[in-house]
Amino acid sequence: MPPQWTNYATPPGKKAFIYFVLTPSEIHLQSYFLYFKYNFGCLLYHPQLNLCYTKVVDFLSIFFPKKCVGCSRFGSYICSNCFSFIEFSRGSVCAVCSKSSLDERTHPLCRGRYAIDGVIPAVVYKGIIKRLLYQFKFKPYLFDLRATIADLFYESLIQNETFINIDKKLAFISYIPLHETKFRSRGYNQAEILARELSDYLSLPLFTVLKRVKKTISQVDKTKKERRINLRGAFEATSEKIIKGKTIFLVDDIVTSGATINEAARTLKKAGAEKVWGLAFAHGE
Repeated sequence: MPPQWTNYATPPGKKAFIYFVLTPSEIHLQSYFLYFKYNFGCLLYHPQLNLCYTKVVDFLSIFFPKKCVGCSRFGSYICSNCFSFIEFSRGSVCAVCSKSSLDERTHPLCRGRYAIDGVIPAVVYKGIIKRLLYQFKFKPYLFDLRATIADLFYESLIQNETFINIDKKLAFISYIPLHETKFRSRGYNQAEILARELSDYLSLPLFTVLKRVKKTISQVDKTKKERRINLRGAFEATSEKIIKGKTIFLVDDIVTSGATINEAARTLKKAGAEKVWGLAFAHGE
């Protein structure tokens, strides 16, 4: 259930009910019932909420079936044929110098006091993955894709040697926050959603420890130096008590040059984090 629905839930002890809220979004059917479900919002509250919600979704799926984001074949969001074209990541980029890093770690010569320790991506940002993320992040906002993306994310991480060898005794998961204006426009933060899914999969706690305090302009067509200047001071740590001495896995949907995730890590390191690792679903230009 989308996190913004929480405020509309029925208080405990009250009778459960279902109702719909109309948002300013334009009404169309091109994304099947998912657009209807998440933009109108079927709001449920009940001790057995997950069971009730599943029954509603299963029933509606008969009339509004899933289709592959790559070839439009009905049945699933990624069909077996399109799945074969997904390229799982073998390495990453150094978030400091933006050059290739085969073991996902920040280059030794690039490491500084506040530099990110490394970035571990799941897949390469091209083809079917580009389409998958576009449908997840932009209108008509197929929020239901979170499970498909999270499954790919998780399967890649648990087979990654660098991730496996990281000490997780004092670790928790967090995410790259959106600026409040972008969050209001979209209604949810895709990085937060993926972080919550990974938190469940990996049995690691999730904490919100960053706030985006600067509304940055688009990074497209900017040089590496311009990107860093654009992002400087964009984040603020919200809880030094939670951060201090911890290993933080910082989740984002995509990393390209690494400028955003490195600036976020710099903020966390300044607040006392021992290690900061980036976890990105995809990487590429």
